[in-house]
Amino acid sequence: MESRYLQKCLGTCLTQGLAEVARIRPVDPIEYLGLWIYKYKENMTMEQLRQKEMADLEHERELAVIEQEMMERLKAEELLFQQQQLAFQLELEMQEKERQSIEELQRAQEELEKDVTSDTSKTLAEISDRYGAPNLSRVEELDEPMLSDVSIFTKVCCEKQFCFVLF
Repeated sequence: MESRYLQKCLGTCLTQGLAEVARIRPVDPIEYLGLWIYKYKENMTMEQLRQKEMADLEHERELAVIEQEMMERLKAEELLFQQQQLAFQLELEMQEKERQSIEELQRAQEELEKDVTSDTSKTLAEISDRYGAPNLSRVEELDEPMLSDVSIFTKVCCEKQFCFVLF
């Protein structure tokens, strides 16, 4: 039972220490073996700390990679959101321009209707005062022209259903 305990706790350490004492052959082998075992224990503790630190560093590295990926996704989402906002803003601007153009067309149509109604309500003299309008005060009235003999003959023939075509 004691041998199992010694083999479990000191097996590797004692075997390596005795091999080292046999190889070096110090003047005081017991003191050398004691110091070697202390140094072995210190080395094992340092190795455990180093392994723990390496595991912690690996864990932190994984967290940093995850955080980096999350930041990239957030940046991509932010860029997408900005693009959507820009598209929405452009659509609103287009709707506003369309609304303004419709209002301008309505105003132009109303002005045109006002012009038309104001033109119809104006007298002939007011209209003739405009630039380029004919001077209606100088229009001469002529006597009605007399009907020619041919037109009278055509009229009489058509009334009696005798239609002649004269060439």
